[in-house]
Amino acid sequence: MPGESERMQILKMIEQGLISAQEGARLLGALGEGGAPKEKPSSRPKPRWFRVRVTDTRTGKSKVNVNIPLGLANVGIRMGARFAPQIGDSDLAEILRQIEEEGVQGKIIDVEAEEDGEHVEIFVE
Repeated sequence: MPGESERMQILKMIEQGLISAQEGARLLGALGEGGAPKEKPSSRPKPRWFRVRVTDTRTGKSKVNVNIPLGLANVGIRMGARFAPQIGDSDLAEILRQIEEEGVQGKIIDVEAEEDGEHVEIFVE
């Protein structure tokens, strides 16, 4: 924990106009005090797997059942899109953004292609 003298020195530098308030806040944060509040850890565990499941709707049998580490989600989404061509590239980009930036979890795609007799499900778990 930083000493009181270091904190006071930074505050005096702000007061004298030697550094901006924003720079002072950064310095205080670097000392372990007064920085931006830390993000609260999520109570939900971080997703680790990207799962693609394709089922034959006529027989109920699994055609594809793939588990991919989330780090390869881009590959998995593109692979799943082959089975559901009605999902456009812009939709895929939005899905990837939500997974990476917002931490979306659970079933993210559930499409039934009646003409092909396939049910496509994609999960992030």
